[in-house]
Amino acid sequence: MIKTTPFTEMHIALGAKMAPFAGYNMPISYSGINEEHQAVRTSAGVFDVSHMGEFMVKGEQALDLIQRVTSNDASKLGAGQAQYSCLPNDQGGIVDDLLVYCLEPGKTYMLVVNAANIEKDWNWISAHNTNGAELINISDKTALLAIQGPNATKILQPLTEVDILNLKYYTFVKGSFAGVEKVVISATGYTGAGGIEIYFEGTEANAKKIWDAIFAAGASSGIKPVGLGARDTLRLEMGYCLYGNDIDDTTSPLEAGLGWVTKFTKAFTARAIFEKQKAEGVKRKLVGFEMVDKGIPRHDYVITDKDGKAIGKVTSGTQSPSLQKAIGLGYVEMPFAALDTPIWISVRDKQLQAKVVKAPFV
Repeated sequence: MIKTTPFTEMHIALGAKMAPFAGYNMPISYSGINEEHQAVRTSAGVFDVSHMGEFMVKGEQALDLIQRVTSNDASKLGAGQAQYSCLPNDQGGIVDDLLVYCLEPGKTYMLVVNAANIEKDWNWISAHNTNGAELINISDKTALLAIQGPNATKILQPLTEVDILNLKYYTFVKGSFAGVEKVVISATGYTGAGGIEIYFEGTEANAKKIWDAIFAAGASSGIKPVGLGARDTLRLEMGYCLYGNDIDDTTSPLEAGLGWVTKFTKAFTARAIFEKQKAEGVKRKLVGFEMVDKGIPRHDYVITDKDGKAIGKVTSGTQSPSLQKAIGLGYVEMPFAALDTPIWISVRDKQLQAKVVKAPFV
């Protein structure tokens, strides 16, 4: 049975192109990926990301559990702060990437995980919950909208009494929003365009009230509903990893350029493996590249050297709407990871030249 979000009927009424994603019936695009992408880069767009998973971790052992299962250091979080992190597995791969929200230091946290990994993450964290932290899965009753773009907070400020114009990146507040109480308003998002994400109790009434208020407030600014298609092109232009493409159970955070969320100041799963990788150096690295020859790189295309020898794989690729050129991410052997190194992508039966570039692409 495919799941729905509180906004599913609204997407359908707007004529969205719908498709199954992570077990949910989700909007892929409305007016078109390029148009929606540009709306977010230049003004504002609204994403329904209610399919994401949310777990509450509470009690005296809450921080202890989070510290043991995540790679980043959650002890640094004060109330109202969030951080990006990873759940490493025992082999040094990644169970999932996630956000950790601190509601009360040491005692109350919210973990936000990828939709496709809700059950897997829940089982993984539960298996490590040996000291009795209180774990509550609130995914099914939590709605989440991401309102992203340079004009997002300006458009939304009249809908709330809390100051969102000056909300620092990776911090959050709780307040009323569009007449709905107890909304978590967070300066996070996966587009690199600024804006906020809002978490609230996902009743049909709350969803309608908030959705209608956002689009009424943004009508004169050209705010648009945005599907998962543009969410992917936006995050790829920023070089942000997508779980299942660029990171998974076989990739290490250090290979993926996520050493900055891997802190050796505490004990956590696979710490010894990552310390060894850091000391010895990794054998492959996730790099950004842009196409020199004409062609669009896709997930799992083989990356080769000039002689056609396989040196890696494409993990994400697209035609960048902002740059009007084809870009991608992929793992390559370390000798090919330096900036401006020429690499070749196997597209069907052709070898197309590309070069390693610095991410973000925009």
